[in-house]
Amino acid sequence: MDKPEKLKEKRKFKVPHVFVILFSVIIIASIATYIVPAGQYDTVVDENNRTIVVDGTYHTVDANPTSFLGIFQSIHKGMLNSAGIIFYIFIVGGSFGILHATGAISGAVGTISRKMSGKEYWLIPILMTFFALSGAMLGLAEETIPYITILVPLMALIGYDSMVGAAIVLLGTSAGFTAAFMNPFTVGVAQGIAEIPIFSGLGFRIVLWVIFLSVSIWYVMRYAKKVKADPTKSVLYGTEQESGDTATLEEMTTRHKIIFLILLATLVGLAVGVIKFEWYLTEIAGLFLLMGIAMGIVAKMSFDSIAESFIEGCRVLVMGALVVGVANAILVVLQDGGIMDTVLYGFSSVIGNLPSVLAAFGMYVVQCALNFIVPSGSGQAALTMPIMAPLSDLVGVTRQTAVLAFQFGDGISNIFSPTSGYFMAGLALARVPWSKWVKWIFPLILIHYTLGAIFVTIAHLIHFS
Repeated sequence: MDKPEKLKEKRKFKVPHVFVILFSVIIIASIATYIVPAGQYDTVVDENNRTIVVDGTYHTVDANPTSFLGIFQSIHKGMLNSAGIIFYIFIVGGSFGILHATGAISGAVGTISRKMSGKEYWLIPILMTFFALSGAMLGLAEETIPYITILVPLMALIGYDSMVGAAIVLLGTSAGFTAAFMNPFTVGVAQGIAEIPIFSGLGFRIVLWVIFLSVSIWYVMRYAKKVKADPTKSVLYGTEQESGDTATLEEMTTRHKIIFLILLATLVGLAVGVIKFEWYLTEIAGLFLLMGIAMGIVAKMSFDSIAESFIEGCRVLVMGALVVGVANAILVVLQDGGIMDTVLYGFSSVIGNLPSVLAAFGMYVVQCALNFIVPSGSGQAALTMPIMAPLSDLVGVTRQTAVLAFQFGDGISNIFSPTSGYFMAGLALARVPWSKWVKWIFPLILIHYTLGAIFVTIAHLIHFS
């Protein structure tokens, strides 16, 4: 009786690594260069200095199928094409690594928790807003995972459960990351590829962020209240494991406060730079590097420690940064094979026949589906925006709306999909089974997807640009 069960367990389907998936797509794209007719659109440069395709100018050209060796060469070409974005991700990520090493974030969480003693119920919205701002303005995701070890036991002591502790961090960060207004790794990268001003459309995105976060906070607070009133209502009731010793809560020091002032000054400088001086990736990366070094000096870290913390910050983002280059290899194959515009023509033929509102919605659906395959936000931007930006021009959707469709499509499933590495690591730290989490969060996921569809539709109707 045991043998068939063991065999069944061995044969259980496992989602392939993202690099395996992307390399498989490269091979499929290479084969397609032998089958799909090569074609091309005429392009022009508009008044905003953007290269746009001219509708109605698609024509066939000579085929240039990818060779066997070309399949492997495409990855190096993709890395070179994406070098600016890849090193931007590393520099910004490394700078946030220094911020994390200063202990300022831990101190802020500890201070907030202490000051809210006796008002524990309000810890949920305050901490979720804190983590949501981290996701929306700094693009933090993996970096917030260690705080689960603090909040899970803290929530248990208050009378909630591990689900609440995990949700404050995971759902708070994800809500901010999904509806971000200044995320350098998703909004910044996607807008750069779409050739629209970095962090443009800020006001509208802030409104969407407030709505998205408010719904998420309501969902967690409603559950927490129910569990505190009756512990048997917990999704984990009867199965929850001990979460370990309570982690020490740090106190926010004067140095930490200065570090947060440096962070605030950086964000203000960033806003001024991109709005008034049209800063791009190089200037933004330089500003964040300066921020990281200044924070390390204020924290009295040695220069060696600053360098090590920078490297650690880069290490966390190695996979995400390299995914950008590998994803770009797919575009290299499509472009060198002459079928990139043919793919674009096919998309526009299908979506272009729909009402433009449905065209925007269709782009959103495609992005939602792709995120289960390519969980990296920067990687998905590198893969899809070179197609979605010109497609939006052809079907009457603004490029800003196309970026918004990518943003929500990329972010929502990050706290649901088993292909999301940081999310699964967070659940493991909280000792919350994935099946229990899915059962609890599924209604909210449906609400999030509905909100995303509504926001993208509104953005299209108001010609968001």
